[in-house]
Amino acid sequence: MRKALLTVSALALAAAVTLAPPGHLMAQDGPQIGQPVPEFTLPDTHGNSHSMSQYKGKFVVLEWLNYGCPSVKKHYDAGNMQMLQEKYGEKGVVWLSIVSSAPGNQGYYEAEEMNAVSAEKGNKAAAVLLDPSGEVGHLYNALVTPHMMVIDDEGVLIYNGAIDDKPGTRASTLEGAHNYVAAALDESMSGGEVTVALTKPYG
Repeated sequence: MRKALLTVSALALAAAVTLAPPGHLMAQDGPQIGQPVPEFTLPDTHGNSHSMSQYKGKFVVLEWLNYGCPSVKKHYDAGNMQMLQEKYGEKGVVWLSIVSSAPGNQGYYEAEEMNAVSAEKGNKAAAVLLDPSGEVGHLYNALVTPHMMVIDDEGVLIYNGAIDDKPGTRASTLEGAHNYVAAALDESMSGGEVTVALTKPYG
């Protein structure tokens, strides 16, 4: 779901970047594929601080989260997001859900209420981070929810965009979908190159 505080800026892609299949429109700014991601520090819903630098040596997934967004609800109601969080968490991947909704806007909850909603949804991320000012969302040019980014164990961005190749809000669109996040993790963690590194996020 688009947030008013986050805007889209088109940027030409470097030739070295592996592109998505034809028909996928990509408009990205912020962190660049193949480059270190910017540092940030955010509190989680339990009051603990999390920074990108503290996870050097680990793969990290950033998932922009708004439980009220229909596209987010599709993945959580079907158990798809939780399955990915658990599967890759067991492999040592640090999965961070980031909420950049401002107070008074859809998706914003105070920490205690967010914990209750996350428990209800079965969120299995390592932490849910609170970014009510939208500063980190702007820094990373997060455009929608769920906007997904994968950072390798050197702190380099290796995937940026949609969770999969089937936009929509119906659970039926999950059938046969190619999950870009899982593919990027599997390829990179096994020592290979990420086949599709940049796509247009939907939400």
